[in-house]
Amino acid sequence: MDWFTAPGYWLGRLVFQRALAGVYLVAFVCAALQFRALIGERGMLPVPAYLRYTSFRSAPGVFHLYYSDRFFAVCSWSGAALAAAVAAGAADAVPLGAAMAVWALLWLLYLSIVNVGQTWYAFGWESLLLEVGFLAVFLGNARAGPPLLVLWLLRWVLFRVEFGAGLIKMRGDACWRKLTCLYHHHETQPMPGPLSWFFHHLPKPLHRAECAANHVVQLVVPFALFAPQPVAGIAAGLMVCTQLWLVLSGNFAWLNWLTIALALSAVDVTGLTGPPPAAAFHAPLWFTVSGCAVTALVLFLSRGPVRNLLSRRQVMNRSYDGLHLVNSYGAFGTVGRVREEVVVEGTAEEVPRADGVWRAYGFRGKPGEPRRMPRQFAPYHLRLDWLMWFAALSPGYARDWFGPFVERLLAGDRDTLRLVRHNPFPDAPPVYVRALLYRYRFTTWRELRATGAWWHRTLVREYLPPTRLARPYRSGGE
Repeated sequence: MDWFTAPGYWLGRLVFQRALAGVYLVAFVCAALQFRALIGERGMLPVPAYLRYTSFRSAPGVFHLYYSDRFFAVCSWSGAALAAAVAAGAADAVPLGAAMAVWALLWLLYLSIVNVGQTWYAFGWESLLLEVGFLAVFLGNARAGPPLLVLWLLRWVLFRVEFGAGLIKMRGDACWRKLTCLYHHHETQPMPGPLSWFFHHLPKPLHRAECAANHVVQLVVPFALFAPQPVAGIAAGLMVCTQLWLVLSGNFAWLNWLTIALALSAVDVTGLTGPPPAAAFHAPLWFTVSGCAVTALVLFLSRGPVRNLLSRRQVMNRSYDGLHLVNSYGAFGTVGRVREEVVVEGTAEEVPRADGVWRAYGFRGKPGEPRRMPRQFAPYHLRLDWLMWFAALSPGYARDWFGPFVERLLAGDRDTLRLVRHNPFPDAPPVYVRALLYRYRFTTWRELRATGAWWHRTLVREYLPPTRLARPYRSGGE
């Protein structure tokens, strides 16, 4: 048996790689279907304008060489097709070197997208996908044994994801220490799912138990990942259960599914599935050397994340280089006590009146119409809906893109309208658009039975006064 291989993890590697390819598939499809309105040549934050003041060193990727919407679409759909092929097992059907090249190409294509995505791609799970995707290049395929060092690096990523999230909670908001954050979280999280209303109405003692269990899984259990089996496998199983609970209670894009895949890579199936394939016991010398080299690189680059974990001023979801190789993670360092939503409306009247006929745009995932039950979209990522949640927290989060968004609604831009669920002006764009800030809360059991409404909302203030186009706008769909 080669010292570099871990035969008992051959099935864990296979499951992890297929799941990672599935996440890549979702990520590339999200990019292909949403980019024109967000970052396209006529998007809200156009890539060509961004590239004019951004260096290759700070944001490396293929789009520094050339950019057009057509080329971006080719890259996105090519990435999706390649990810689908890998998820179906294509990487195990080719020589080891070719499989590594396939994983490297997936990583390069998605790195290029993230590095021009600006605000729309400023989420922790983007860096997590890139960090994990880079390590996947060195995991090999069915023709070589699972590399032990790289498998340990995956555990190191998982440790930082969980432990970082646990620390930021304890440091960031007193309600985590008091075990009361889940009195509010299910209602105020960025994008509630179809079961979030029911989770919110669980008894408070159960919410406190949820909090306590979360602290155990994120602050204690991660250390067990580095223990011998079966302790490490049990720790990974507890993390999987926690992530499935999050899948049921909300929409967090592919964060939970990627974390589950990481956890499954730590499970040793020796004795459960019969003897490993013969190839699981061997690795070519050059493959072993590459694994040792990437291990040394990751350990060197881990200085920043380790300092961040130990710092009292810990930050969430930070990348330390343009390649996103080793990053810091965290989630919900603070939990909102109330939920506010920006409702965007338009009118066809030439003179806007507060009591005039205003019709609301319906978004796909974020709360809007009170009688509409929250939907399940994860692992698909609705980028506009997520940024609308941040916009409600503070106008500063929407400074760069909200004005261009309103402008495109006024122009009836087809690419932008494809991002919303309901366009109340199908025949001609509105003359004016405004935005109102509402406070939302989940209804009670009695209110739901009486009205059929999942949400109750109260007007807070005007967010954007009635606005019309000051000059002609050429739609990106033309």
